[in-house]
Amino acid sequence: MNPTAALPFNRRDLLTTAGALALCTAASPVWAADEAPEAFIQRITQETLETIKADKSLRNGDMGKIIQLVDAKLMPHVNFRRMTALATGPAWRKATPEQQKRLQDEFKILLVRTYSGALSQVSDQMVVVKPLRAGQEDKNLVVNTEVRGKGDPIQLDYRLERTPGEGAGWMIFDLNVLGVWLIENYRTQFTKEINTGGIDALVASLAARNKTNAKAP
Repeated sequence: MNPTAALPFNRRDLLTTAGALALCTAASPVWAADEAPEAFIQRITQETLETIKADKSLRNGDMGKIIQLVDAKLMPHVNFRRMTALATGPAWRKATPEQQKRLQDEFKILLVRTYSGALSQVSDQMVVVKPLRAGQEDKNLVVNTEVRGKGDPIQLDYRLERTPGEGAGWMIFDLNVLGVWLIENYRTQFTKEINTGGIDALVASLAARNKTNAKAP
């Protein structure tokens, strides 16, 4: 099951590469709760690009190190439960807690390896953050950016939510590359699996794909 299989080849490559850059912008601790969302995206984007440029093993595609980086630095700053629930759709609410956990675990592995595989392609790009549209709510706020480098600019939009409490800050739970929202794209694939064999079939399909990916060089 390829979550980007429905996209044309070049468009799929752009989606994967820009998606790697997008999600890896979360590789920094959340700062003050009053940090503006566009400032949050600008700061962590710049920090991430500098990290990639300065680390030869990341640029050369050291998969073990890349996976470790993404897993340790990215995932803590993504509302992964919300992302998985939205990608799964109505079936999520009907799943048992055990099924939800297994699905979330396998989906996490899939995303980590998908974007780790593309991270080494990020080199000389720069990200331009556009002014925030007024009137948005903190639970569903979109920051629009463009990735500029070789070729045409790539549309890259982040959907954020503000987390409450002592560790308040911004969390990423979806992104849009070239007009394709990540959650919507996965939901199409997940729905087909669920309609065929339910949540267990989806979990098994993801597990099989992750096992295959783990054996890839």
